[in-house]
Amino acid sequence: MISTITLRVNYSETDQMGVVYHANYLIWFDRARTELMRETGVTYKELEQQGVYLAVSEVKVRYRAAARYDDLVRVRCWVRELASRRVTFGYAVERAATAELLATGETDLVSLTHQHTLTRIPAHVFELLKPVPDPVRV
Repeated sequence: MISTITLRVNYSETDQMGVVYHANYLIWFDRARTELMRETGVTYKELEQQGVYLAVSEVKVRYRAAARYDDLVRVRCWVRELASRRVTFGYAVERAATAELLATGETDLVSLTHQHTLTRIPAHVFELLKPVPDPVRV
């Protein structure tokens, strides 16, 4: 499954040059990842109620072209890799009107208990998160 969200760049997301500030891509990744989880049948809220957190342990972003104020951007998210205690998500940010690739990235998330110790991803969640081939070169 590849999840897609579409966002309009807000003025508050841009820097003095009128370009989206780099850290905002991480927020967009988070929003896309949250929707992917929801679309697969599990939410972060449900996971936390079951005693499990998925915590970001590593982030990689490659910026390719600038997103600017009022652009419509499409953020795609998918599961790249899945292990017993870690899931890696991939991302592609594109200009919605032209499909121009603006950024790619990935995040590694580890499964933690409420005491912040490593734990296995619950079996029912592991079954829902299916890795797919990258639709773009990350």
